[in-house]
Amino acid sequence: MAGLAGDQQAALFGQACFDRGDTKNTYGTGCFLLMNVGEKPVFSRSDLIATVAWGLGPGTENVRYALEGSVFAAGAAVQWLRDGLGIIAASSEIGGLAAGVPDNGGLYFVPALTGLGAPFWDADARGLVIGITRGTTKAHLARAAEEAICCQTRAVLEAMKVDSGVVPPLLKVDGGGAADQFLLQLQADLLGLPVRRHRLLESTAFGAAALAGVAVGFWSLDDVARLAGQKETFRPKMSEPDRDRLHGEWMRAAERSLGWARRET
Repeated sequence: MAGLAGDQQAALFGQACFDRGDTKNTYGTGCFLLMNVGEKPVFSRSDLIATVAWGLGPGTENVRYALEGSVFAAGAAVQWLRDGLGIIAASSEIGGLAAGVPDNGGLYFVPALTGLGAPFWDADARGLVIGITRGTTKAHLARAAEEAICCQTRAVLEAMKVDSGVVPPLLKVDGGGAADQFLLQLQADLLGLPVRRHRLLESTAFGAAALAGVAVGFWSLDDVARLAGQKETFRPKMSEPDRDRLHGEWMRAAERSLGWARRET
C-alpha cells in the first residue's frame, strides 16, 4: 500500500492545497472544509477539529496539519426540498429556481435537519424557516436554502481564520454540489473571496490516487496540481455591507434554532 488517507484529507491533497492557508470545501450531503495550517498543528478555540492532513515520508518534517469543520446539511437540505416538499423534481434544478428571484424576500432557512455541525455543534438545534410572508414563493425557499449552505460555510471559514490567523486567498471547491453555478457565485459573494472550481469534482478519489503516485515517485506535487486542473473561478460581486448583512441575518436565525429540541423534554 502506497497511499492511505481519510476522505476529506484526500480531497485536500487532490485539490492541491499544499501551502499554509490553502482551503477547500467539498459540497456533498454535508459540507466539509479543511484548511492547511502547515507544519505544526493548530488546536482550535472555535470547536473545530485539529487533524493530520498528510505525511509524505518518514519524519515529522514531512507532515502537514489541517483544521477541519463539518456542516451537516448541504445537499441534504436540497434533497429535503426535493423529496420532502416536492418543490423541485431533481436536485440539479435548485440553482435555476433560486436564480428566479433577485433576493430571498426576507426568508431565512436554517437546515438543522439533524442538528447543527461546526462551529455550533448543537445536536438539539432544529430546522427553521423564518420570514415567511404572503409574497414568499418556492423560489425564495430555494434561494434561502442555497444561502444557508453558503452561510454555514462562511461560519466555519470565519472560525478557521480566527484559529489559524490566516486569511485564505481563495476557496477551492469540489463535490457534487460544486456543479451548481448559482451556488458557487453566491458562495464567492458571501465570503468576499474567489471560489475556484477545479476540473475534477471528485477530488477525494483523485487525492487518494495522487498520494500513492507521489509516494512511489510516479508524480510530483506539480504534477498533482496540473492534473487537478482549473475549470472556473467565481469572483465576488456583492458589496461588503450586503454580504455582512445577509450573513448576519442568517446567523440571527441560526441562534433561534439552537437548543430547540431541549424544549421537548
